[in-house]
Amino acid sequence: MAVKNLFASVEAFAPFTIAYIRHTGPYQGDAELFERLFKKLSAWAGPRDLLDIPDRREIVVYHDSPDLTEDEKLRISVGITIPSGTEVTGEIGSMKISGGKYLVARFKPAPWEYGNAWNWVFGEWMPSSGWQPADNFSFEMYYPDDIPDAEGRCTVDICVPVQPL
Repeated sequence: MAVKNLFASVEAFAPFTIAYIRHTGPYQGDAELFERLFKKLSAWAGPRDLLDIPDRREIVVYHDSPDLTEDEKLRISVGITIPSGTEVTGEIGSMKISGGKYLVARFKPAPWEYGNAWNWVFGEWMPSSGWQPADNFSFEMYYPDDIPDAEGRCTVDICVPVQPL
C-alpha cells in the first residue's frame, strides 16, 4: 500500500540555522537510530534552553541519495532549528539552510514508508509540477509536539528546494 500524501505546495522559506549531529552509514527504516540521534542532540540542546524556542522544528538533512551512494557512505544530519550565531560544541555542528522556494509535501508515514514518500515526491509530483530540484539540501521537517502513533507514524514535511523548469 502506498503512503498517502496529505498535501503538497511550493512555499518560500527564509534561511535558517540548525544545530546537528551527523551520522554516516545505513539509516533506512532504522527508527531507533533516529531516536538515539535526536536524544543525543536534545541532551546537548536542553541545558542551553534551545528546546523551548517557539516554532522549533526537528530537521533531518540528507546529503546523499540512497540510490546512488553505498549504504556505508550515506550521510545524514539530524538537527533542530536554533537562533543564528548559537555556539556549538563537541560533535554538535551548525549549518545554515538557504532560503528560497521549496516543495513541502506532508505525509504521516510508518517508519518503513519513508522511501515511498520520497519516491512520490520525485516520481509523481516533480515530473508533472513544472518545477525541478534546485541545488540545495533536501530535508525532512518534524513537529516536536507530534506524538507518533502505535505504528510509529508521525507528521513529516519532505522539503525539496525547487526552481522552475
